[in-house]
Amino acid sequence: MSVRARPLLIGHRGAPRERPENTLPSFLRALELQADGIELDVHCTSDRVVVVHHDEIPRATPPSGMLARRRIDELTFDELQGFSVRGLALISTLAEALAVIKGRADVFIELKGAAIEHEVVSVVRRSPAPERCALHSFDHEQIRRARAIAPELRGGILFDRAVPDPVAAMRAANALDVWPSREHVNESMVEAVHDAGGRVIPWTVNRGEQAVALAALGVDALCTDFVPVLRAALNETHAQ
Repeated sequence: MSVRARPLLIGHRGAPRERPENTLPSFLRALELQADGIELDVHCTSDRVVVVHHDEIPRATPPSGMLARRRIDELTFDELQGFSVRGLALISTLAEALAVIKGRADVFIELKGAAIEHEVVSVVRRSPAPERCALHSFDHEQIRRARAIAPELRGGILFDRAVPDPVAAMRAANALDVWPSREHVNESMVEAVHDAGGRVIPWTVNRGEQAVALAALGVDALCTDFVPVLRAALNETHAQ
């Protein structure tokens, strides 16, 4: 089995332990920490603006009570303006996030909203470095549709449970990346996905010993809240 010298380190929603997750300050901090990649989540507003946020109902303080508990896809972009994430940052558009990252890291875009692949692909294609962007989702059919629209973009499928045949699922979605939760990664999965031309990207890996064990299996990247912790653990292992 081919083993990477060090897996790519992907900042999960940026640098969420230091800045509000999925916000421009979080992405900028991840770049300062020299993350190889940044993972973020997207929805569409009711007027089809792609915005960066995890939950379908904003985890943010709305500008007025009448907007509280409203879904992002029920709000216009203008209505979403003024929502404050932890009182420190606004909900940005995907276009703004990609403009700030500016090709300095790979960007892994998780499709959270339903049927938003056309809008997301359009934004990515107009971004400063579309070749450094990839899409992934728990909705494997959505990835299949996205890859049909944009075969130039890598597609990934997420798992939160054991899957008997991840390669079959990858092929059904026309995906190139498999994102399993860390506890479901094993050597046979890594070998099978690699033999099929794919990558294995476990999530969310926040402890150094987890990173070392997964790196030994040959995974391609690690999605983490703690880029410096994982880098230190992997560097120490490789120095031995």
